[in-house]
Amino acid sequence: MGLPTLEFSDSFVDSPDFRERLKCHEIELDRTNTFIKELITDGHQLICALKNLSAAVQKFSQSLQEFQFECIGDAETDDEVNIDCFLMKYLASVLDCLQIQNADDVLITPLERFRKEQIGAAKEGKKKFDKEAEKYYSSLEKHLNLSSRKKESALQEADAQIDKERQLFYDASLEYVFKIQEVQEKKKFEFVEPLLAFLQGLFTFYHEGYELAHEFEPYKQQLQFNLQNTRNNFLSTKQEVEKLMNRVRSADQDQKPPGQWTMEGYLYVQEKRPLGCAWIQHYCTYEKGSNTFSMCNTEAKPTAKQNGVMSNPTEKFRLKSCIRRKTDSIDKRFCFDIEVVERHGIITLQALSESNRRLWLEAMDGKEPVSPEANFSYLNEAGFNFVRKCIQLVELRGLSTMGLYRVGGINSKVQKLMTTVFSPKAASDMDLDSDTWDNKTITSGLKNYLRLVCLSEPLMTYKLHSDFLLAVKSDDQNYRVCAVHALVHKLPDKNKEMLEILIKHLLNVSTHSENNMMTVSNLGVIFGPTLMRSQEETVAAMMNIKFQNIVVEILIENFEKASESKDNTQHTPVRNNAFILYPYCISLQSAAWTPSPPTPQSRTAPPKPAPLQSPKTSPPFPACGGPLPPCPPASPRAPPTPAVQTPAPERTWAVWIGTSPVGRTQAQQLPDLHQHPQRLLTLK
Repeated sequence: MGLPTLEFSDSFVDSPDFRERLKCHEIELDRTNTFIKELITDGHQLICALKNLSAAVQKFSQSLQEFQFECIGDAETDDEVNIDCFLMKYLASVLDCLQIQNADDVLITPLERFRKEQIGAAKEGKKKFDKEAEKYYSSLEKHLNLSSRKKESALQEADAQIDKERQLFYDASLEYVFKIQEVQEKKKFEFVEPLLAFLQGLFTFYHEGYELAHEFEPYKQQLQFNLQNTRNNFLSTKQEVEKLMNRVRSADQDQKPPGQWTMEGYLYVQEKRPLGCAWIQHYCTYEKGSNTFSMCNTEAKPTAKQNGVMSNPTEKFRLKSCIRRKTDSIDKRFCFDIEVVERHGIITLQALSESNRRLWLEAMDGKEPVSPEANFSYLNEAGFNFVRKCIQLVELRGLSTMGLYRVGGINSKVQKLMTTVFSPKAASDMDLDSDTWDNKTITSGLKNYLRLVCLSEPLMTYKLHSDFLLAVKSDDQNYRVCAVHALVHKLPDKNKEMLEILIKHLLNVSTHSENNMMTVSNLGVIFGPTLMRSQEETVAAMMNIKFQNIVVEILIENFEKASESKDNTQHTPVRNNAFILYPYCISLQSAAWTPSPPTPQSRTAPPKPAPLQSPKTSPPFPACGGPLPPCPPASPRAPPTPAVQTPAPERTWAVWIGTSPVGRTQAQQLPDLHQHPQRLLTLK
């Protein structure tokens, strides 16, 4: 399990759970900082102590093998897995007695710079966050103790001051959360790239290692490919996360952010004492479905141990009623009373502000009706005509333009194009003047149409969003292709038709990647967030963008299989493809299946990369009737299952499940390094 996700909206709530998740990231940063220091020391020993080179290499390799990248979220992409496996499995096996030159500039300096600039900046952010938090809560205590009988001008001045302190605390919290996640993501490539450059330098000065370096070349190319993909994913994810952070920062703080509970936050509970009463801070939650109200005393010393962490017990009640407290009935401000089943009498609570009290009252007494969002979509004749005209113009002008779909057009021209095509008075079959609209405007308009402007939800639908992500997070490449195929057939007919038009065009674009640099991977980075997006804009959703890109890559790479002709798919015997194929056969009418991925393989001993396979070399398999059950485990020795003779479907998104999937590009099979024992160190 990776590091927990830090949501920007949680910074405003500042719950104990948020602090615990923040603590996990801080511990990981401290561990990374300590590890880099040790690695730099070991690197100096490796460079300076040639007499003790074997021992230094052993320690250096062991440190790399013990270190593991922790991802944000519950799964890693193939690129991240390959980077991790490369460091763990191969780097320790290729070092020997070497002549080392300029190693400081290649290895030590970048690692030291990353440690000081990135991790150091995160530590400075923590200091600022802790300072602002202490200052804010101290001011809040004083503010809440103000009497309601003070002059209105004094109260307004106090409210303005606490709002200013709160905003400073929110800004420091948001910037700290952003910096922590930026460092966690950047270390995946800024930490590995110096190691890769250092390793290449070792091969350069390795007199007897030419043959070994030659065998290592495919691994190096694969790692560079993985690093580039990881960097591209990081850049696109960072932009989306920055936009989300700015939206959260500018959002109305009176609105309840999305979360597990109907309402949650800090409240001060009035407790009767022999001499008067005391107001004790509690962290409270309310769940409207079960009418459950819980509160945890945050000022008392922890007494219970949960998951190895000391915590305070939580009291849970069933809510009976909630009433706002009149101002003249109590000396404190922002108070309201609740009645619960488990206790006699009234519990008096104090909110943090008037708006905060209103949110609690609305949550407990019933929410205001929310006007449903307009479910208006241009997925109609005008939309299909617009997409076809855009694709026709782009392909007519040639697909060799550098950065096609990556370089955006001028925003004013794009808006003018969208207004012209989709105005109420525009004809549904309007032609696009090739002299008026340039390529960048056309491609940007097409992306805008598919992203937000004219569709009420993404083309791959919100309903199937989590199913697509679950499918591509499987370790089984065959299962990914089969599951994505099944989910495509669960899309509405118009969505499926539009998707087929677009993917066919993107396949044509990728065939000119030598000129336009738009490989399948780059197209996935661009159209992943366009065709798929989460209904909620959270950091966790942003971290899944890289898996959305993989879905688009699978669709593009397997489009030719999806469009096999009727003659090629009729009366073809089902073959044994290292697992039972019949359960994977899908009828075009079957749409009641939800993917259930196999148990993920252990990450401690990853298999060697398989040889590259071409999607054109494997013959297709026919469609079979019947629903698709969950994916079974691999059965290499299972006997072939006889095919069911059914009429083949029309030439459209036909079955592409029996062929060897390509998924993502993999490295070629290399000779076992242990075939050259004279070049290996003996590492105990």
